[in-house]
Amino acid sequence: MATSFHNPSCQHCKDRFSSIFCKAEQCNLEQISDAKVCSVYKKGQVIFHEGAYPFGVYCINDGKIKLSHSGDDGREQIIRLVKAGDIMGYKALLSNERYTATATALEDSSICFIPKDLFLSILQKDAALSFEMMRILSSELRKAELKITHLAQKPVRERLAETLLFIKETYGLEEDGHTLSVRLSREEIANLVGTATESAIRLLSEFKKDGMIELEGKKIRLLDLTEIIRTANLQD
Repeated sequence: MATSFHNPSCQHCKDRFSSIFCKAEQCNLEQISDAKVCSVYKKGQVIFHEGAYPFGVYCINDGKIKLSHSGDDGREQIIRLVKAGDIMGYKALLSNERYTATATALEDSSICFIPKDLFLSILQKDAALSFEMMRILSSELRKAELKITHLAQKPVRERLAETLLFIKETYGLEEDGHTLSVRLSREEIANLVGTATESAIRLLSEFKKDGMIELEGKKIRLLDLTEIIRTANLQD
């Protein structure tokens, strides 16, 4: 069960300017701040389950979350990584459908919940916020289309290199400037790449042998970024 925590107002949130709510009008931001419920989720704890009905949206105050879909064979497929400042649960809410993914904390995370009726009401009257919502949806659609194309056309080796770059872009690096600032299991990396765990393990070992990365448990250090980018074969 999640634990409540004292969270600063939305107006003073450290992630306000990287969040969709940076576009909200001041009066609407105050309404959201007064109505939100903030909780701490421990590593591995589920925030919402695939197949459940949405009752609001979640804004990440601090932490890292994975959104995963369960395939027909029961295998997990990670479809999105979420960071501080991001919101989640909005697609199911806007389409009035069930969640198509399960949200799980990758580390201890502070998350604010905004009730459905309030969010939809503000979205209807706040033009800037509505436009930002459309921008986010369009961006997510583009990423999904690109992911499908790469799964169909790119070799697994290229997809793994691209995934390492994607993780770096999403969560950044630790103070050493090389270590990815998130701990993912080999299975989770395989789910992001869209391959078998055994293939991910083998390719990570190859990347290590080639001097591109260094492995220490779940820690991954990017040693040769230029070669990783070349291996990813990015066209954009």
